Amino acid sequence: MNADKIGWGVIGAGGIADRKTIPGMLEAENAELVAVMSMPDADTDALAKKYGVRGYYTERELLADPRVDAVYLATPVYLHHTQAIMAAEAGKHLLIEKPFAIGMKEGQAIVDACRKARVKACEGYMMRFHTLNLKAKEMVDEGLIGNVVMGRAQLSCWYPDMPGAWRQDPKLGGGGTLMDLASHCYDLLEMYIGPIQSVMALVNTQTFQYAVEDSSTTLLQFGSGAHGIADCFFNVPDGSALSRLELYGNKGSILLEGTIGQAPGGRMIAYLSDDAKEYDPMQNAASLDVDRREITVEPKDMYTSEIEHLSDCILNDREPEINRLEHGLEILSTVMAAYESGRTGKKVRL
Repeated sequence: MNADKIGWGVIGAGGIADRKTIPGMLEAENAELVAVMSMPDADTDALAKKYGVRGYYTERELLADPRVDAVYLATPVYLHHTQAIMAAEAGKHLLIEKPFAIGMKEGQAIVDACRKARVKACEGYMMRFHTLNLKAKEMVDEGLIGNVVMGRAQLSCWYPDMPGAWRQDPKLGGGGTLMDLASHCYDLLEMYIGPIQSVMALVNTQTFQYAVEDSSTTLLQFGSGAHGIADCFFNVPDGSALSRLELYGNKGSILLEGTIGQAPGGRMIAYLSDDAKEYDPMQNAASLDVDRREITVEPKDMYTSEIEHLSDCILNDREPEINRLEHGLEILSTVMAAYESGRTGKKVRL
């Protein structure tokens, strides 16, 4: 291991890895891309040439490279179980793209393998690193909106029928909008409000013909008593949904747009009441003073931040503070509970 940089290998180097995570990795101060693998072999050759690194054609070849300290796993979900355990047994630290497992049994096996091998392991919930989302977390923790009583997270896109698309096959991807989109929303809302205690979900396919759901709305209750909503759809045209994150407390609110997604931008408005002023029940509530603030922070690539975070943990031999795989298992449990609720029409307690 380099004393200053972690050597990264990428298994599944096309798709999101090529579009987002590898470019982010190249900007990380404490990380270095050293190896890639994709399917088919021609894609591996093209990606190796593009990034000027070694290309491998099997997982075992890549994992045998002594320069590889950590692996970013971005293959279809059904492959994660085997590949993650192989990487852990080879002593490689892991960043696994979400969802990190197709079900609870596979997820627990991956967690157990990482614990046994004593490797650092995280799931790719990169939106926790969005600088506006982090600023909102800081404001919530400071009590600026009081106790959070309700949160909403919205993530939708246009994902039409595409023959051969693994995300549209439940055996390959595990599910549709709940697995692929709502998991992000559950994770973000827990970041602000705390653990989810129970779920009720509407889950169906309204527009397309594939075997996974294209529509889901989840009603959440948190351990604190707060309420939450996660609305996630594959049948809303890109740009039509504003990717809203809304946090309401008993002293104000924080409203964000464009911070749930893959881009570092967005907008954040806070509405903060004067908590020193006693409420007069005879007064019109609309006349109470509310301070409107537009909050701006310096943007940073989320993918760079998540790579830097895990690389720093490896270099300094400390457990990750964000996106530990054990937490990912809890989010996966929430997803499974939402599917159960969608099937039964009943509230499911976690």
